[in-house]
Amino acid sequence: MTVKLKTLMAATAITAAVAATALAADWPAFHGPDRTNRSRETGLLRQWPQEGPRKLWTATGIGNGYSGVVTSRGIIYTAGVKNNQNFLFALDSDGKILWETPAGRAWVATRAFARSYVGTRSTPTVDPASNTVFLLSDTGVLIAADAATGALKWQVNIPEKYGAEMPLYGYTESPVIDGDAIFVSAYGTGASVVALNKNTGAEIWASPSFGTRQSAGDAGYASPIIIDNNGFRQLVSFSSAFLYGMDTKTGRLLWTVPMANNRENNCTDPIYVGNGHIFASSGYGRGSMLVKLELNNRGEFAPRKVYDVKLMDNHHGGVILHDGHIYGSGHESRGWFCINAMTGRQVWNAPGKGAVTFADGMLYLYGEDGAMSLARATPQGFNVISSFQVPEGELKSYFWAHPVVSHGVLYVRYADQLHAYAVK
Repeated sequence: MTVKLKTLMAATAITAAVAATALAADWPAFHGPDRTNRSRETGLLRQWPQEGPRKLWTATGIGNGYSGVVTSRGIIYTAGVKNNQNFLFALDSDGKILWETPAGRAWVATRAFARSYVGTRSTPTVDPASNTVFLLSDTGVLIAADAATGALKWQVNIPEKYGAEMPLYGYTESPVIDGDAIFVSAYGTGASVVALNKNTGAEIWASPSFGTRQSAGDAGYASPIIIDNNGFRQLVSFSSAFLYGMDTKTGRLLWTVPMANNRENNCTDPIYVGNGHIFASSGYGRGSMLVKLELNNRGEFAPRKVYDVKLMDNHHGGVILHDGHIYGSGHESRGWFCINAMTGRQVWNAPGKGAVTFADGMLYLYGEDGAMSLARATPQGFNVISSFQVPEGELKSYFWAHPVVSHGVLYVRYADQLHAYAVK
């Protein structure tokens, strides 16, 4: 082998390794590539300057909303409402808007108390394999756009096609992709959940309706995860009445576990703890639950509750699993929590409430008071290492967007503003 060929092979290997590292830092879907809300990045700052990490830029013009950001191949995607219209946005690494694609009219609250919660809910989903970015609007229009140009590929009006009433707070789910399928919860008379071909929007299957709102609930507002258990690849999510598992190949409902609160919404994504265990948490005093998926003597799923406690009734800020412990905030139970994932016992509790993400052993906490904090993810106690105040406007609720760490950058959204901070 010649020196020249050896050099070429070494250079190719290095290039491939760099490319793989770059892709690993991408955050192509809500709560990341595997929906665990855990960044794979390392070498991040263990402490921030007193004034906070260096701000790289602030982007405006993205409309109001609670949508988080996703990143793929150097492009940042998010969504927002402008002039009563949903838009999908793409930004470059300097925060400049590259393109915007309309995604249907905006949701309008039917009850007075909800009218201040205006803005997109769903976070976009990027599929690098097909170079497509998807967005479910707050009125249930699912669009597929070219990831590079924003050109519309196809769209489906979910409530119109499947006979669904508009959820009280609009559609909030961030769709998940598995193979050629993208899954969306319709909660209509024509279907409860549907699988569509990601390339064409054509229906693959439509699962039967869960039933009436009285018996099966409405949209739960959570986003699904996908697990493999007992020979089935399962879509696991919530209605407002129960936690469920569904066969991703056929749409057959495999199991349900009752879990409802007094506001008829379950906003927090479930977490697969492993070995058949699923953790679920819900606000308004409902609390946290661990379910073990087991089979009965007929080979049917018979989920067993391991525990059901009032602790850490997570509202909508999300929860994190790390080294056998669950981290997040409670709603009526109040404060930031650490609980043992397998026993449900409280390890510690501290004042605060908000959204969370995880990177390099640390919790990134975005409080409802606008404080962005860095704390160690440890059962040894709640210890905020650094904190700074995110620029704010008039509405406290716009601090609800989930933070993201990708490619050494912390993304924090407030209404029409997206802030980017260097944390590498």
